[in-house]
Amino acid sequence: MDVIRSTTVGDDKSKRFGHMSHDYGRRIEMNRSWTIYHVFTGIPAEVGTRTMVGLSKSDATDGMLFLNSHNVARRKASFSRQASPGSCTH
Repeated sequence: MDVIRSTTVGDDKSKRFGHMSHDYGRRIEMNRSWTIYHVFTGIPAEVGTRTMVGLSKSDATDGMLFLNSHNVARRKASFSRQASPGSCTH
């Protein structure tokens, strides 16, 4: 099985998104379609009610980059809330 967990260093899309977390990868399936999956569990990703399977290579790449960049933004926002002076919970 061909597993691609991140984009290549010279990829224009990865330059646009900058540093990102690689929680999601893409893989080619036996039927030659592509799946976006969570790299730690191997489970196909879900966006809303849609499971990210049966995709074209282009859609899988774009979706993977979107999900990974969204995770970075979410983590930064969460960290900022935790680090703010008024967020102490004790």
